[in-house]
Order: sequence, then structure tokens, then C-alpha cells
Amino acid sequence: MQDSRNDPGALRLQVYLAHCGVASRRASEKLITDGRVSVNGQTVVTLGTKVEPSDVVTVDGKLVVQEQFKRYVLLNKPAGYVCTSSDEKNRPVAGDLLKDSYEERLYSVGRLDMFSTGLIIFTNDGEFAKILSHPSAELEKEYVVDTSLPVPRDLAADFKKGIRINDVFYRCLDAEELNSHRMRIVLIEGKNREIRRVFESRDIGIKHLKRVRIGNVLMDGLNEGEFRDLEPAEVAGLLKLCRKNRGDEL
Repeated sequence: MQDSRNDPGALRLQVYLAHCGVASRRASEKLITDGRVSVNGQTVVTLGTKVEPSDVVTVDGKLVVQEQFKRYVLLNKPAGYVCTSSDEKNRPVAGDLLKDSYEERLYSVGRLDMFSTGLIIFTNDGEFAKILSHPSAELEKEYVVDTSLPVPRDLAADFKKGIRINDVFYRCLDAEELNSHRMRIVLIEGKNREIRRVFESRDIGIKHLKRVRIGNVLMDGLNEGEFRDLEPAEVAGLLKLCRKNRGDEL
């Protein structure tokens, strides 16, 4: 375990765990503060602790090492699955759909709620996940919503202007009524259950909520429960979009 911040080989423990594919940096921080991580046999609960490549790091007593091969996997999540690494209520976990096909420990970039379907990306590349998840990336996510009742004719325009519900402001980048019971919505920020709360505020029940696009990545015939590796061009395209939105590129 390394105290010096000048050692070029040392990494913050939460960064090291993310690079090992254990979890995202934020989730890794919780693993540390919960006392589930040990370095060289000693439990570490201090965020920012640095480790060297020679240190022995375990999570819940299991050795973790940095993975050399980076995976980027696109899953069409079925309804009924949660996007967490584990679930205290023993509900099905979306990542389990990948376990028989990938040896690496993969975690989701962002989330879909349990009842929504559609695209979600899994990876063991902590830096990639960090870039895509950061608010400054402003990565577009497109959804198709099917409703039980006719969509109010003014809902798309109101959602684009912004709707305040219980002191929370919701605004989409774009919305289009496709027919009386279907709407296409594009979000950037994507607050928790944003689309559902907007529709509930108009007393409109959602029958089906599907994410059909993440940035430059499309559904392209991927059926529910199916998954595939992202093409290198798709990974590069996602990073390029994020960097452009952050102002890294002109």
C-alpha cells in the first residue's frame, strides 16, 4: 500500500477496483467505506488510499486483479431485471445474462429501471464508464414509450420546454408523438424515473418503455435478452461524442 502520491504506478483504491472490473468508481467507494476491501491483508476504509501493482487487493476475501482485455458489451435488457451488481431483494440482475459468455467482471454504464427494456452498455473499462457517465458528456439516449391512454397533444411540447413536478424540473432534448399511444423521447441528463414521472403527472400509464439508442449506438435488430460486443468504431464514436460535448474537440 502506497502513501506517496508521486509514484506513477500507484492508483487510488477505488480507481484500481474500477480497472479490475469490480464496479464503477462510485460503487467501489461504497465497497471501501463498507469495509469490504482489504489491501495486503488489512481492511481499508479510507477513500483515496493508494495501491501499487504489487499490492494484494481483495473484495469480500476474493482476490481482484486488473484486467488487461477491455470489454464493451451492448445488452437489450428485458423487463424484470435490475441494473445493479447484486440485489438485496434477490431480483434478477441484468449482468447475470452475460456471465456465461464473458469471463471478465462487467458492470453497467448507467441504469434502466426494472420495468424498462432496451439498450444498456456493460464494460470492465473504468475510464470509459467514467467518461460516458459524467454529466458533461451530455450523451443522448433515445426512448420509445407506449401508453395505455392517448398521449395528450401538448405533452411533447411541454416536455421540451420543461415540466416541474414536486420541485424537480424535467426537460427532454426532443420529443415527438408517433401516434396516439406512442411517443419518441430523447434525454441527455436522465433524472431517476424521469419519463415515468412526467407521464404520471398527466395521469397517463406507461405500458412499455424501451431505450432504443445510446449516442451513436442503435438497437439494430437486437432482441430482448440478446447482447453483442460493441464494434471498435462504436466505442470510438461514443468517446468522440462525449469529448465533443465536453468541449475537448471543436
